[in-house]
Amino acid sequence: MEQIKNFIGGQLVDSQSDRISLIFNPATGQEIRTVALSAAHEAEHAIESAHLAFKEWSKNSPLKRARILFKFKSLLEENQDRLARLISEEHGKIYSDAVGELTRGLEVVEFACGIPHLQKGEHSANVGTGVDSHSLMQPLGVCAGITPFNFPAMVPMWMFPIALATGNTFVLKPSEKDPSLSIELAKLLQQAGLPDGVFNVVQGDKEAVDVLLTDPRIQAVSFVGSTPIAEYVYATASAHGKRCQALGGAKNHSVLMPDADMDMAANAIMGAAFGAAGERCMALSVVVAVGDEVADRLVEKLRQQIAQMSVGPGISNGKENDMGPVISQQHRAKICDYICSGIEQGAKLLVDGRGYPVAGHENGYFVGPTLFDYATPDMKIYKEEIFGPVLTLVRVPDYDTALNLINQHEYGNGAAIFTCDGETARQFSEDVQAGMVGVNVPIPVPMAFHSFGGWKRSIFGPLNVHGNDGVRFYTRMKTVTSRWPASVRLEHHDSHFVMPTME
Repeated sequence: MEQIKNFIGGQLVDSQSDRISLIFNPATGQEIRTVALSAAHEAEHAIESAHLAFKEWSKNSPLKRARILFKFKSLLEENQDRLARLISEEHGKIYSDAVGELTRGLEVVEFACGIPHLQKGEHSANVGTGVDSHSLMQPLGVCAGITPFNFPAMVPMWMFPIALATGNTFVLKPSEKDPSLSIELAKLLQQAGLPDGVFNVVQGDKEAVDVLLTDPRIQAVSFVGSTPIAEYVYATASAHGKRCQALGGAKNHSVLMPDADMDMAANAIMGAAFGAAGERCMALSVVVAVGDEVADRLVEKLRQQIAQMSVGPGISNGKENDMGPVISQQHRAKICDYICSGIEQGAKLLVDGRGYPVAGHENGYFVGPTLFDYATPDMKIYKEEIFGPVLTLVRVPDYDTALNLINQHEYGNGAAIFTCDGETARQFSEDVQAGMVGVNVPIPVPMAFHSFGGWKRSIFGPLNVHGNDGVRFYTRMKTVTSRWPASVRLEHHDSHFVMPTME
């Protein structure tokens, strides 16, 4: 059986670790590959490879780096079908969603191709008599990315294209649940002309992660995952003097106002709640309905649409399914435990996704779309991130109660409002405590030239990913102030023993 390797110094490298993790096809429950969980010395090998490559790579002009990324972009497009099928096989998401993931990652590559403009810095002439100042946006050195299972292509591409474009070298530690995509990306980067050692992949778990968080050669760490791990990553990396952006969990709300276009809202909520089996950090997991009549109308429409949903393997020979399996048997059990908790705590279970039958895939990790009504803020299904196809409906009497409910939650990744009233939408956009806001848009993920990031316990660190924040994260500013003194042309020049001023 194929074992996924490390990619270090431009070479596929077998791990010497005897700790093996199994990789499953979530739609069938069958073991399809294995991956060795690298030992600390193997992570150190990857860091050393990146460290040695940094000096030469960082001295390349931004234009030369951009040309390699342009070629990488072309190769991603040429290999889109193959890569999407690999994502679907290891993660379980439907094929078209895998294509969408690749597309969103590709958009960050396109943004990074503009690095000659983005990394220009600033210049001011005559800040003082005969004195000029200019700034340089210089690379940091070796950077690391630690990425989750739910987006094996997109999330790494939130990170390394901008890191490489700005002159850094990179070590990627992908999820051990679906690691194959990371190696395919490394091969395409090499094919695009990226020098050996600039991009490295080390497979593994906490042992490898802790090396990335503590090794003095690592200058910056990017992370996406659950909030407890994000907090650990940020605290550990920061304690070892590293720049860190650690994106954590979410509980994304949408407010449904009485004046909303109900058909549009119901369609949008369906896709946002159940797309990718709810395994998105921007998945819509709570609808806050303003008024019982609004809630009743929404429930009627959702129940009708859920009944028509097709759940099955991510790749099928006939009509594509609407939703695939979740990532693992353990995660399926965890989601079902949340559903049980909701029932026990008094929420009304309208649609139960437990034990969802998929003919011919009885061993797959399927959870059907699940809908709760009459949830309250003290319930576990409301407070915690389920990361599955479970939508919770909360009923409130008015807009102010809805807004306060969202703002009191510990997470602040995304929030949306469905309304036809511009003033309400504008007020919500200003007052809601979330980093990304949608108006009649249920999953307000910014385009690559804007930055992605939440508020509160959804992120640790001051800078978000991609966009201008991404460029700032992977560079540090150096300001040069220069004067070419007249003493070069004069016979003598006096010494000064006081603080220089711009006179």
